[in-house]
Amino acid sequence: MDSHDNNNSSTWGLAAPAPSARIASKIWPVGALCLAISDALQARFHTVTVEGEISGLTKASSGHWYFSLKDASGQLRCAMFRRAASLVNVPIQEGDRVQAQARVTVYEPRGDLQLVVESLRLAGQGNLYEQFLRLKAQLEQEGLFDSARKRPLAAIPAGVAVVTSVNAAAWHDIMTAFRRRAPHVPVLLVPALVQGQEAPASLRQALQKLYQGIEQGTLRRADGSHWQIDTIVLARGGGSIEDLWAFNDPQLARLIVQSPVPLVAGIGHETDVTIADWCADVRAPTPTAAAELVAASAQQLGQQLAHRQDRLAQVMDRQLLGQEQRLQRIAQALSRPSALLARHGSRLDQYAHAMRLAAQSQLQRTAFRLDQLQLNAPRSVQKSVQQHNQQLAQAELRLRMLDPQRVLERGYAIVTNPAGEVVRDALQAMPIEPLHVRLAKGSLRVQVLDVKE
Repeated sequence: MDSHDNNNSSTWGLAAPAPSARIASKIWPVGALCLAISDALQARFHTVTVEGEISGLTKASSGHWYFSLKDASGQLRCAMFRRAASLVNVPIQEGDRVQAQARVTVYEPRGDLQLVVESLRLAGQGNLYEQFLRLKAQLEQEGLFDSARKRPLAAIPAGVAVVTSVNAAAWHDIMTAFRRRAPHVPVLLVPALVQGQEAPASLRQALQKLYQGIEQGTLRRADGSHWQIDTIVLARGGGSIEDLWAFNDPQLARLIVQSPVPLVAGIGHETDVTIADWCADVRAPTPTAAAELVAASAQQLGQQLAHRQDRLAQVMDRQLLGQEQRLQRIAQALSRPSALLARHGSRLDQYAHAMRLAAQSQLQRTAFRLDQLQLNAPRSVQKSVQQHNQQLAQAELRLRMLDPQRVLERGYAIVTNPAGEVVRDALQAMPIEPLHVRLAKGSLRVQVLDVKE
Protein backbone atom coordinates (compact mmCIF):
# COMPACT_ATOMS: atom_id res chain seq x y z
CA MET A 1 0.00 0.00 0.00
CA ASP A 2 2.81 2.38 0.92
CA SER A 3 4.66 1.46 -2.23
CA HIS A 4 1.53 2.14 -4.25
CA ASP A 5 1.11 5.53 -2.60
CA ASN A 6 4.72 6.41 -3.26
CA ASN A 7 4.43 5.46 -6.90
CA ASN A 8 1.33 7.61 -7.32
CA SER A 9 2.96 10.54 -5.60
CA SER A 10 5.99 10.20 -7.75
CA THR A 11 4.00 10.00 -10.91
CA TRP A 12 2.03 13.20 -10.21
CA GLY A 13 5.04 14.96 -8.55
CA LEU A 14 3.15 15.64 -5.33
CA ALA A 15 5.59 14.26 -2.74
CA ALA A 16 8.77 16.10 -1.71
CA PRO A 17 11.83 14.47 -3.29
CA ALA A 18 14.74 13.22 -1.19
CA PRO A 19 17.41 15.80 -0.42
CA SER A 20 19.79 14.13 -2.84
CA ALA A 21 17.21 14.12 -5.68
CA ARG A 22 16.14 17.73 -5.13
CA ILE A 23 19.41 19.03 -6.53
CA ALA A 24 19.08 16.99 -9.74
CA SER A 25 15.28 17.48 -10.26
CA LYS A 26 14.08 19.23 -13.45
CA ILE A 27 12.79 22.75 -13.11
CA TRP A 28 9.47 22.99 -15.13
CA PRO A 29 8.33 26.16 -16.82
CA VAL A 30 4.69 26.72 -15.92
CA GLY A 31 3.43 26.47 -19.51
CA ALA A 32 5.43 23.33 -20.20
CA LEU A 33 4.07 21.69 -17.06
CA CYS A 34 0.49 22.61 -18.06
CA LEU A 35 1.12 21.09 -21.48
CA ALA A 36 2.55 17.93 -19.95
CA ILE A 37 -0.41 17.58 -17.63
CA SER A 38 -2.80 18.17 -20.58
CA ASP A 39 -1.02 15.43 -22.59
CA ALA A 40 -1.23 13.08 -19.64
CA LEU A 41 -4.96 13.76 -19.21
CA GLN A 42 -5.68 13.22 -22.91
CA ALA A 43 -3.69 9.99 -22.90
CA ARG A 44 -5.55 8.78 -19.82
CA PHE A 45 -9.12 9.88 -20.67
CA HIS A 46 -9.02 10.66 -24.43
CA THR A 47 -12.74 11.22 -25.31
CA VAL A 48 -15.35 11.09 -22.55
CA THR A 49 -19.13 11.59 -22.37
CA VAL A 50 -20.15 13.82 -19.48
CA GLU A 51 -23.68 14.54 -18.27
CA GLY A 52 -24.54 17.68 -16.36
CA GLU A 53 -26.44 20.94 -16.28
CA ILE A 54 -25.58 23.93 -18.50
CA SER A 55 -24.41 26.93 -16.46
CA GLY A 56 -23.06 30.32 -17.54
CA LEU A 57 -23.73 29.72 -21.25
CA THR A 58 -22.10 32.34 -23.51
CA LYS A 59 -22.41 32.24 -27.30
CA ALA A 60 -19.66 34.45 -28.69
CA SER A 61 -19.95 36.41 -31.92
CA SER A 62 -17.18 34.23 -33.33
CA GLY A 63 -19.51 31.22 -33.09
CA HIS A 64 -17.74 29.60 -30.12
CA TRP A 65 -19.71 28.56 -27.03
CA TYR A 66 -18.42 28.78 -23.48
CA PHE A 67 -20.22 27.30 -20.48
CA SER A 68 -19.84 25.06 -17.44
CA LEU A 69 -21.23 21.60 -16.79
CA LYS A 70 -22.19 21.03 -13.19
CA ASP A 71 -24.02 18.65 -10.94
CA ALA A 72 -24.46 18.36 -7.17
CA SER A 73 -20.83 17.37 -6.55
CA GLY A 74 -18.73 19.18 -9.16
CA GLN A 75 -18.29 21.61 -12.03
CA LEU A 76 -16.16 21.68 -15.20
CA ARG A 77 -15.44 24.54 -17.58
CA CYS A 78 -16.27 23.79 -21.23
CA ALA A 79 -15.40 25.27 -24.59
CA MET A 80 -17.23 24.35 -27.80
CA PHE A 81 -15.72 25.76 -30.96
CA ARG A 82 -17.70 27.12 -33.88
CA ARG A 83 -17.60 24.03 -36.10
CA ALA A 84 -18.94 21.75 -33.36
CA ALA A 85 -21.47 24.35 -32.15
CA SER A 86 -22.90 24.74 -35.66
CA LEU A 87 -23.78 21.03 -35.69
CA VAL A 88 -26.02 21.22 -32.61
CA ASN A 89 -29.56 20.76 -33.99
CA VAL A 90 -31.54 21.36 -30.80
CA PRO A 91 -31.95 24.65 -28.91
CA ILE A 92 -29.62 24.77 -25.90
CA GLN A 93 -30.25 27.19 -23.07
CA GLU A 94 -29.27 27.89 -19.48
CA GLY A 95 -30.26 25.10 -17.07
CA ASP A 96 -30.62 22.35 -19.71
CA ARG A 97 -29.37 18.95 -18.71
CA VAL A 98 -27.13 17.70 -21.50
CA GLN A 99 -24.73 14.97 -22.50
CA ALA A 100 -21.43 16.25 -23.90
CA GLN A 101 -18.83 14.25 -25.79
CA ALA A 102 -15.53 15.98 -25.06
CA ARG A 103 -11.77 15.85 -24.67
CA VAL A 104 -10.20 16.58 -21.29
CA THR A 105 -7.53 19.30 -21.57
CA VAL A 106 -5.83 22.03 -19.58
CA TYR A 107 -6.34 25.66 -20.61
CA GLU A 108 -2.70 26.72 -20.38
CA PRO A 109 -3.10 30.51 -19.99
CA ARG A 110 -4.97 29.97 -16.70
CA GLY A 111 -3.99 26.42 -15.84
CA ASP A 112 -7.67 25.49 -15.66
CA LEU A 113 -8.98 22.00 -16.28
CA GLN A 114 -11.52 22.17 -19.11
CA LEU A 115 -13.51 20.09 -21.57
CA VAL A 116 -13.32 20.74 -25.30
CA VAL A 117 -16.82 19.66 -26.37
CA GLU A 118 -17.17 17.95 -29.75
CA SER A 119 -20.92 17.21 -29.67
CA LEU A 120 -23.86 18.07 -27.46
CA ARG A 121 -27.39 16.76 -27.02
CA LEU A 122 -30.12 17.04 -24.43
CA ALA A 123 -29.83 14.32 -21.82
CA GLY A 124 -32.32 11.48 -22.16
CA GLN A 125 -33.55 12.59 -25.57
CA GLY A 126 -30.98 11.09 -27.87
CA ASN A 127 -33.06 8.20 -29.15
CA LEU A 128 -36.29 10.18 -28.98
CA TYR A 129 -34.86 13.04 -30.97
CA GLU A 130 -33.55 10.68 -33.64
CA GLN A 131 -37.05 9.17 -33.85
CA PHE A 132 -38.46 12.68 -34.13
CA LEU A 133 -36.17 13.55 -37.05
CA ARG A 134 -36.97 10.32 -38.90
CA LEU A 135 -40.72 10.80 -38.40
CA LYS A 136 -40.49 14.44 -39.48
CA ALA A 137 -38.71 13.46 -42.70
CA GLN A 138 -41.28 10.73 -43.43
CA LEU A 139 -44.32 12.96 -42.88
CA GLU A 140 -42.74 15.78 -44.86
CA GLN A 141 -42.43 13.43 -47.84
CA GLU A 142 -46.12 12.62 -47.44
CA GLY A 143 -46.91 16.33 -47.86
CA LEU A 144 -48.33 16.87 -44.36
CA PHE A 145 -46.25 20.03 -43.90
CA ASP A 146 -47.12 21.59 -47.26
CA SER A 147 -47.77 25.29 -46.74
CA ALA A 148 -50.08 25.43 -49.78
CA ARG A 149 -52.85 23.57 -47.94
CA LYS A 150 -52.67 25.71 -44.77
CA ARG A 151 -55.60 28.06 -44.25
CA PRO A 152 -55.82 31.54 -42.71
CA LEU A 153 -57.70 32.08 -39.45
CA ALA A 154 -61.09 33.76 -39.28
CA ALA A 155 -60.78 37.48 -38.54
CA ILE A 156 -63.63 37.29 -35.99
CA PRO A 157 -64.27 33.66 -34.98
CA ALA A 158 -67.84 32.57 -34.32
CA GLY A 159 -66.65 29.89 -31.90
CA VAL A 160 -63.39 28.25 -30.80
CA ALA A 161 -62.84 24.66 -29.65
CA VAL A 162 -59.83 24.00 -27.39
CA VAL A 163 -58.48 20.45 -27.22
CA THR A 164 -56.40 20.08 -24.04
CA SER A 165 -56.47 18.67 -20.53
CA VAL A 166 -59.14 20.12 -18.28
CA ASN A 167 -56.62 20.31 -15.43
CA ALA A 168 -53.76 21.73 -17.49
CA ALA A 169 -52.34 25.19 -16.95
CA ALA A 170 -52.67 25.69 -20.71
CA TRP A 171 -56.50 25.70 -20.44
CA HIS A 172 -56.35 28.33 -17.69
CA ASP A 173 -53.93 30.48 -19.72
CA ILE A 174 -56.09 30.27 -22.84
CA MET A 175 -59.29 31.22 -21.03
CA THR A 176 -57.52 34.09 -19.26
CA ALA A 177 -56.38 35.43 -22.64
CA PHE A 178 -59.88 35.11 -24.14
CA ARG A 179 -61.57 36.84 -21.18
CA ARG A 180 -59.05 39.66 -21.40
CA ARG A 181 -59.00 40.14 -25.16
CA ALA A 182 -62.21 38.75 -26.61
CA PRO A 183 -64.88 37.93 -24.02
CA HIS A 184 -67.47 37.88 -26.82
CA VAL A 185 -65.98 34.75 -28.42
CA PRO A 186 -67.54 31.48 -27.13
CA VAL A 187 -64.97 28.79 -26.23
CA LEU A 188 -65.68 25.03 -26.09
CA LEU A 189 -63.37 22.74 -24.09
CA VAL A 190 -62.78 19.29 -25.63
CA PRO A 191 -60.94 17.38 -22.87
CA ALA A 192 -58.11 14.99 -23.69
CA LEU A 193 -54.98 13.57 -22.11
CA VAL A 194 -51.86 15.47 -23.16
CA GLN A 195 -49.12 13.34 -21.57
CA GLY A 196 -48.37 9.66 -21.13
CA GLN A 197 -48.83 6.50 -23.14
CA GLU A 198 -52.60 6.93 -23.47
CA ALA A 199 -52.36 10.56 -24.58
CA PRO A 200 -52.04 9.99 -28.38
CA ALA A 201 -55.18 7.84 -28.52
CA SER A 202 -57.04 10.29 -26.27
CA LEU A 203 -56.08 13.26 -28.49
CA ARG A 204 -57.11 11.42 -31.66
CA GLN A 205 -60.44 10.42 -30.15
CA ALA A 206 -61.15 14.01 -29.02
CA LEU A 207 -60.35 15.42 -32.47
CA GLN A 208 -62.41 12.81 -34.32
CA LYS A 209 -65.42 13.49 -32.11
CA LEU A 210 -64.98 17.24 -32.60
CA TYR A 211 -64.63 16.92 -36.41
CA GLN A 212 -67.81 14.84 -36.56
CA GLY A 213 -69.73 17.35 -34.48
CA ILE A 214 -68.57 20.27 -36.66
CA GLU A 215 -69.38 18.53 -39.95
CA GLN A 216 -72.76 17.16 -38.82
CA GLY A 217 -73.78 20.16 -36.72
CA THR A 218 -74.41 18.04 -33.63
CA LEU A 219 -72.46 20.17 -31.13
CA ARG A 220 -74.98 21.66 -28.70
CA ARG A 221 -74.67 24.00 -25.76
CA ALA A 222 -76.28 23.48 -22.42
CA ASP A 223 -79.23 25.65 -23.52
CA GLY A 224 -79.77 23.47 -26.62
CA SER A 225 -78.37 25.95 -29.17
CA HIS A 226 -75.76 24.85 -31.71
CA TRP A 227 -72.07 25.57 -31.44
CA GLN A 228 -70.58 27.32 -34.48
CA ILE A 229 -66.94 26.29 -34.43
CA ASP A 230 -64.66 27.79 -37.10
CA THR A 231 -61.31 27.45 -35.27
CA ILE A 232 -59.62 24.66 -33.27
CA VAL A 233 -56.78 25.14 -30.76
CA LEU A 234 -54.64 22.13 -29.82
CA ALA A 235 -52.74 23.13 -26.68
CA ARG A 236 -50.41 21.94 -23.94
CA GLY A 237 -47.93 23.61 -21.62
CA GLY A 238 -44.17 23.21 -21.76
CA GLY A 239 -42.15 20.15 -20.81
CA SER A 240 -39.36 17.83 -21.83
CA ILE A 241 -39.33 15.96 -25.11
CA GLU A 242 -40.71 12.95 -23.26
CA ASP A 243 -43.58 15.05 -21.86
CA LEU A 244 -44.49 16.35 -25.34
CA TRP A 245 -44.01 13.05 -27.16
CA ALA A 246 -47.76 12.45 -27.54
CA PHE A 247 -47.83 15.32 -30.07
CA ASN A 248 -45.29 13.50 -32.25
CA ASP A 249 -47.70 10.63 -32.95
CA PRO A 250 -47.90 10.00 -36.75
CA GLN A 251 -51.60 9.05 -36.66
CA LEU A 252 -52.36 12.26 -34.78
CA ALA A 253 -50.39 14.22 -37.39
CA ARG A 254 -52.43 12.75 -40.26
CA LEU A 255 -55.63 13.51 -38.34
CA ILE A 256 -54.63 17.13 -37.76
CA VAL A 257 -54.36 17.83 -41.50
CA GLN A 258 -57.93 16.52 -41.95
CA SER A 259 -59.42 19.23 -39.75
CA PRO A 260 -62.57 20.73 -41.32
CA VAL A 261 -61.62 24.19 -39.98
CA PRO A 262 -58.25 25.95 -39.42
CA LEU A 263 -56.30 24.42 -36.52
CA VAL A 264 -53.80 26.27 -34.33
CA ALA A 265 -51.12 24.38 -32.38
CA GLY A 266 -50.04 26.04 -29.14
CA ILE A 267 -47.80 23.37 -27.61
CA GLY A 268 -45.02 23.89 -25.09
CA HIS A 269 -42.79 26.93 -24.84
CA GLU A 270 -41.28 28.95 -27.67
CA THR A 271 -38.34 26.57 -28.20
CA ASP A 272 -40.47 23.40 -28.14
CA VAL A 273 -41.36 22.03 -31.56
CA THR A 274 -43.49 18.94 -32.23
CA ILE A 275 -44.83 17.19 -35.32
CA ALA A 276 -48.27 18.63 -34.51
CA ASP A 277 -46.80 22.15 -34.90
CA TRP A 278 -45.65 21.34 -38.43
CA CYS A 279 -49.04 19.88 -39.42
CA ALA A 280 -51.23 22.65 -37.99
CA ASP A 281 -52.46 25.53 -40.14
CA VAL A 282 -50.84 27.98 -37.70
CA ARG A 283 -48.18 27.37 -35.07
CA ALA A 284 -48.21 29.50 -31.90
CA PRO A 285 -45.20 29.57 -29.55
CA THR A 286 -47.34 29.10 -26.40
CA PRO A 287 -50.96 28.32 -25.49
CA THR A 288 -51.50 31.97 -24.55
CA ALA A 289 -50.10 33.11 -27.88
CA ALA A 290 -52.48 30.69 -29.60
CA ALA A 291 -55.46 32.40 -27.96
CA GLU A 292 -54.09 35.81 -28.92
CA LEU A 293 -53.66 34.72 -32.55
CA VAL A 294 -57.17 33.30 -32.76
CA ALA A 295 -59.10 36.21 -31.30
CA ALA A 296 -58.23 39.84 -31.87
CA SER A 297 -58.69 41.97 -28.78
CA ALA A 298 -61.76 44.15 -28.39
CA GLN A 299 -59.44 47.16 -28.46
CA GLN A 300 -57.98 46.09 -31.80
CA LEU A 301 -61.45 45.50 -33.24
CA GLY A 302 -62.53 48.91 -31.98
CA GLN A 303 -59.52 50.55 -33.64
CA GLN A 304 -60.25 48.74 -36.91
CA LEU A 305 -63.90 49.84 -36.79
CA ALA A 306 -62.91 53.42 -36.04
CA HIS A 307 -60.45 53.41 -38.94
CA ARG A 308 -63.05 52.04 -41.33
CA GLN A 309 -65.62 54.54 -40.05
CA ASP A 310 -63.20 57.39 -40.79
CA ARG A 311 -62.59 56.06 -44.31
CA LEU A 312 -66.33 55.67 -44.91
CA ALA A 313 -66.95 59.23 -43.70
CA GLN A 314 -64.26 60.54 -46.08
CA VAL A 315 -65.77 58.69 -49.03
CA MET A 316 -69.26 59.94 -48.17
CA ASP A 317 -67.98 63.52 -47.87
CA ARG A 318 -66.37 63.32 -51.32
CA GLN A 319 -69.53 61.85 -52.84
CA LEU A 320 -71.76 64.51 -51.25
CA LEU A 321 -69.44 67.30 -52.37
CA GLY A 322 -69.48 66.04 -55.96
CA GLN A 323 -73.28 65.73 -55.98
CA GLU A 324 -73.60 69.21 -54.46
CA GLN A 325 -71.46 70.73 -57.22
CA ARG A 326 -73.47 68.90 -59.88
CA LEU A 327 -76.75 70.18 -58.41
CA GLN A 328 -75.38 73.70 -58.40
CA ARG A 329 -74.53 73.48 -62.09
CA ILE A 330 -78.04 72.16 -62.87
CA ALA A 331 -79.65 74.88 -60.74
CA GLN A 332 -77.70 77.57 -62.58
CA ALA A 333 -78.85 76.16 -65.91
CA LEU A 334 -82.48 75.94 -64.79
CA SER A 335 -82.44 79.45 -63.36
CA ARG A 336 -82.16 80.82 -66.97
CA PRO A 337 -84.24 78.50 -69.22
CA SER A 338 -84.45 81.06 -72.06
CA ALA A 339 -80.69 81.10 -72.45
CA LEU A 340 -80.63 77.28 -72.43
CA LEU A 341 -83.37 77.14 -75.10
CA ALA A 342 -81.54 79.74 -77.16
CA ARG A 343 -78.35 77.68 -77.09
CA HIS A 344 -80.23 74.55 -78.14
CA GLY A 345 -82.05 76.46 -80.91
CA SER A 346 -78.77 77.81 -82.22
CA ARG A 347 -77.29 74.32 -82.30
CA LEU A 348 -80.37 73.01 -84.18
CA ASP A 349 -80.02 75.78 -86.79
CA GLN A 350 -76.38 74.85 -87.25
CA TYR A 351 -77.29 71.20 -87.73
CA ALA A 352 -80.05 72.06 -90.29
CA HIS A 353 -77.68 74.30 -92.28
CA ALA A 354 -75.03 71.60 -92.32
CA MET A 355 -77.58 69.03 -93.52
CA ARG A 356 -78.72 71.30 -96.40
CA LEU A 357 -75.16 71.88 -97.51
CA ALA A 358 -74.43 68.14 -97.37
CA ALA A 359 -77.57 67.32 -99.45
CA GLN A 360 -76.73 69.93 -102.12
CA SER A 361 -73.18 68.66 -102.37
CA GLN A 362 -74.38 65.07 -102.78
CA LEU A 363 -76.87 66.07 -105.51
CA GLN A 364 -74.15 67.93 -107.39
CA ARG A 365 -71.80 64.93 -107.26
CA THR A 366 -74.59 62.61 -108.48
CA ALA A 367 -75.51 64.91 -111.43
CA PHE A 368 -71.85 65.16 -112.49
CA ARG A 369 -71.52 61.36 -112.48
CA LEU A 370 -74.69 61.02 -114.65
CA ASP A 371 -73.28 63.53 -117.19
CA GLN A 372 -70.04 61.58 -117.37
CA LEU A 373 -71.93 58.34 -117.92
CA GLN A 374 -73.98 59.87 -120.77
CA LEU A 375 -70.82 61.12 -122.50
CA ASN A 376 -68.89 57.87 -122.14
CA ALA A 377 -71.75 55.45 -122.95
CA PRO A 378 -71.46 55.39 -126.87
CA ARG A 379 -67.71 54.87 -126.79
CA SER A 380 -68.06 52.19 -124.18
CA VAL A 381 -70.74 50.33 -126.24
CA GLN A 382 -68.69 50.53 -129.43
CA LYS A 383 -65.61 49.19 -127.68
CA SER A 384 -67.61 46.35 -126.18
CA VAL A 385 -69.03 45.39 -129.68
CA GLN A 386 -65.55 45.37 -131.18
CA GLN A 387 -64.30 43.10 -128.42
CA HIS A 388 -67.19 40.67 -128.95
CA ASN A 389 -66.61 40.63 -132.75
CA GLN A 390 -62.96 39.79 -132.24
CA GLN A 391 -63.89 36.99 -129.88
CA LEU A 392 -66.41 35.59 -132.43
CA ALA A 393 -63.84 35.71 -135.26
CA GLN A 394 -61.32 33.86 -133.16
CA ALA A 395 -63.92 31.24 -132.19
CA GLU A 396 -64.91 30.80 -135.90
CA LEU A 397 -61.27 30.28 -136.84
CA ARG A 398 -60.81 27.62 -134.17
CA LEU A 399 -64.00 25.84 -135.34
CA ARG A 400 -62.86 25.83 -138.99
CA MET A 401 -59.53 24.35 -137.95
CA LEU A 402 -61.33 21.55 -136.18
CA ASP A 403 -63.69 20.85 -139.16
CA PRO A 404 -63.05 17.28 -140.57
CA GLN A 405 -63.72 18.60 -144.08
CA ARG A 406 -60.53 20.61 -143.86
CA VAL A 407 -58.62 17.41 -143.12
CA LEU A 408 -60.19 15.64 -146.13
CA GLU A 409 -59.24 18.53 -148.39
CA ARG A 410 -55.61 17.79 -147.59
CA GLY A 411 -55.98 14.29 -149.19
CA TYR A 412 -57.12 12.23 -146.28
CA ALA A 413 -60.19 9.94 -146.27
CA ILE A 414 -62.59 8.54 -143.65
CA VAL A 415 -63.26 4.78 -143.94
CA THR A 416 -66.29 3.21 -142.22
CA ASN A 417 -67.58 -0.37 -142.15
CA PRO A 418 -71.19 -1.38 -142.90
CA ALA A 419 -72.05 -0.66 -139.25
CA GLY A 420 -70.91 2.93 -139.70
CA GLU A 421 -67.86 2.50 -137.44
CA VAL A 422 -64.64 4.29 -138.38
CA VAL A 423 -61.95 1.82 -139.45
CA ARG A 424 -58.62 2.82 -137.88
CA ASP A 425 -56.83 -0.55 -138.09
CA ALA A 426 -56.55 -2.92 -141.10
CA LEU A 427 -57.37 -5.85 -138.89
CA GLN A 428 -60.81 -4.31 -138.28
CA ALA A 429 -61.77 -5.15 -141.93
CA MET A 430 -62.61 -8.57 -143.29
CA PRO A 431 -61.83 -9.83 -146.82
CA ILE A 432 -64.62 -9.23 -149.38
CA GLU A 433 -66.26 -6.89 -146.80
CA PRO A 434 -67.69 -3.73 -148.39
CA LEU A 435 -66.40 -0.41 -146.92
CA HIS A 436 -67.48 3.22 -147.35
CA VAL A 437 -64.75 5.78 -148.12
CA ARG A 438 -65.53 9.48 -147.71
CA LEU A 439 -63.35 11.93 -149.65
CA ALA A 440 -63.12 15.70 -149.72
CA LYS A 441 -65.47 15.61 -152.68
CA GLY A 442 -67.80 12.65 -152.87
CA SER A 443 -67.48 9.12 -151.50
CA LEU A 444 -66.58 5.57 -152.67
CA ARG A 445 -67.98 2.14 -151.96
CA VAL A 446 -65.13 -0.43 -152.08
CA GLN A 447 -64.64 -4.10 -151.37
CA VAL A 448 -61.68 -5.53 -149.38
CA LEU A 449 -59.57 -7.90 -151.42
CA ASP A 450 -56.84 -8.62 -148.89
CA VAL A 451 -55.86 -7.57 -145.33
CA LYS A 452 -52.24 -6.90 -144.37
CA GLU A 453 -50.97 -5.87 -140.98
